[in-house]
Amino acid sequence: MQIDFTGKLAVVTGGANGIGLAIAKGLAASGASTYILDLERERPAEVAAAFGAHGIVADCSDRAQLERAFDSLPSAPDVVMANAGMVIESEFLSVDPSDWDRTIALNLTGTFHTVQFAARLMKTLRRGAIVLTASTNSFDGEQRLTAYNASKAGLLGLLHTAANELGPYGIRVNAVCPGLIRTRLTQPSFDNPAVIQDYFRHIALGRGGEPDEVAKAALFLASDLASYITGATMIVDGGQMAAKFGSWNEDRAEFVDGTWRLR
Repeated sequence: MQIDFTGKLAVVTGGANGIGLAIAKGLAASGASTYILDLERERPAEVAAAFGAHGIVADCSDRAQLERAFDSLPSAPDVVMANAGMVIESEFLSVDPSDWDRTIALNLTGTFHTVQFAARLMKTLRRGAIVLTASTNSFDGEQRLTAYNASKAGLLGLLHTAANELGPYGIRVNAVCPGLIRTRLTQPSFDNPAVIQDYFRHIALGRGGEPDEVAKAALFLASDLASYITGATMIVDGGQMAAKFGSWNEDRAEFVDGTWRLR
């Protein structure tokens, strides 16, 4: 079976780079008329045009800008990927309240606004699929990521409530929970062998993930192949959440080219 979005209109927030861009490209390649929403500095129109999509400038933490973006769509969306997010690192006792506010405003409140606007339009169709980009950090408390962790945990509450209330309208709401994925934000870690060698020893597959691997999971959840799935989280982490004490050590494996491999 193939995923086919022919004839459907799809929206991806934060779609100009990273996981969002991979999702947007996957939607467009599968036949969807795809719109990406992102900040002006991310050049959403230019980025989208490169793969036959459309770009709309919008700060996804701003309700008014999101409303204008959804109002500008040619029709109600069939698929919405609520992906826009950010992260700021700081030790718990040193978190600046303004950094907390910015992170929550985009990652959690912005997603709420996105889902609400999308669902109001989808309600008229009596169908629709919404996928949130949550995180493995929705479940744990990784150091130095207080606001990020809290925002991603909050998304699961939003997910369950929205799935419950929107199900009667035929609107499905699900979430992908990526682990460490190679993006613009995480590339410095991927470029540091000393960091990733230790980090990846706790991932069953022995490596980090790529944006298209998350995109495939998100596209599945948004597709008709997942027609009886709602309120669910799909963890895309190479087995990290399953590997409590680590899967890899030098006794039986070696770390080569960024990946743990058995000898």
